[in-house]
Amino acid sequence: MSTTAPAPTTLDHAFDALLEAADRVALELRSTAAERDRGNAAPRAEIELLRRHDLLQAQEPVEYGGAGLTFAQAAQLVRRIARGDTSIAHLLGYHYAQTRVAQLFGTPEQADAISRTNAAERTFWGGVQNPRGGSALVLTQDGDGYRLNGSRTFASGASLGDHLSITVELEGELAFVSLPSDTPGAAFSRPGFVARDDWDNVGQRLTDSGGVEFHDVRVERSEILGAVVPGEEGYPAGAAPSAYQTLVTPHWQLAFVNFYVGTAEGAIDEAQQWARANGSAWETSGVEVATDDAYVLEHLGEIVTEVRAAALLADRAGEALQAALDVGPELTDEARAEAAVAVYEAKVLSTKVALSATSRLFEIQGARATTTAYGFDRHWRNVRTHTVHDPVAYKAREVGDWSLNRRAPEFSLYR
Repeated sequence: MSTTAPAPTTLDHAFDALLEAADRVALELRSTAAERDRGNAAPRAEIELLRRHDLLQAQEPVEYGGAGLTFAQAAQLVRRIARGDTSIAHLLGYHYAQTRVAQLFGTPEQADAISRTNAAERTFWGGVQNPRGGSALVLTQDGDGYRLNGSRTFASGASLGDHLSITVELEGELAFVSLPSDTPGAAFSRPGFVARDDWDNVGQRLTDSGGVEFHDVRVERSEILGAVVPGEEGYPAGAAPSAYQTLVTPHWQLAFVNFYVGTAEGAIDEAQQWARANGSAWETSGVEVATDDAYVLEHLGEIVTEVRAAALLADRAGEALQAALDVGPELTDEARAEAAVAVYEAKVLSTKVALSATSRLFEIQGARATTTAYGFDRHWRNVRTHTVHDPVAYKAREVGDWSLNRRAPEFSLYR
């Protein structure tokens, strides 16, 4: 029997090429990250950087102009970008998740049309998915179309999107809207859409995550995902999403995991560069340089080990989610739970490890590294800001409940 490894496929080469592109983008972002963080400007140039490097259409089929990557592979691109700038990784991770919603909830025709557009136009997707804050987003019928009204206090990338993915209430049920901008390539534009431009938080400052409002925004029936939607003849009252469709939430959660891990990896890299170039050994260490200081080496060794463990768990979570996606609409509730819990295990560890690493690295760098100009504090501020939007204690509880009682996480846009 031959033991020769299979030859790399075109898709393998495409993935490798995009990993290299993501590394180049991360280095470019890192070189200006502290300055841009202080500037707190809309990330238009950063989105164009992703577009120029063909990262936006990575998941679309090769025959349409994409790279044919799986979501698990795309999540690894998010991790690479986070090594340079967590905010932009946040936007890219959300973008990758939002472009998959049509695959889960749309008709094959809707999903195919969206994939073709994404690949041909390198579309950037913003999202209005967070169900908390503001008023309900409600669709009401208006002739042969609908009107959307309501607000959200948190909507990443929405004001800059070429396309928006929106969760709405329709006839009292959850529905998903895929809404293209009237003016792709600029700020999102549709009559009645208002971006509040009120995002001024301590971290994730370049995620365009301010509030949005919809005032009688016109929505066509074709922009609501699904063959039959709430209120239409043939729609079963109180119908719940299938186990396969509820994988929508682990998509977002896996993106979170990877930009937490990537942030920690980038912070480690910067801290090591600092220690080599500027660190000084402590007066009682018995050595001449910081890179020989046992205290520095011990702390760095612990941090590197913890982050590497989180990265491995993130990869395992990606494999579990992708395996569930590959099953398709026949996915069972138990298999969905196993995939979701694998992602949530990674969420628990990556949250704790990223928060710890981005804080403790100052113990390796020393007091001079706290100088404002370096902006090393942005790593912790970014992770801290995002992780409190989705308390990790609840993820740990869901993991424990599944392990002990085999009670699966009940579907919501958070689990």
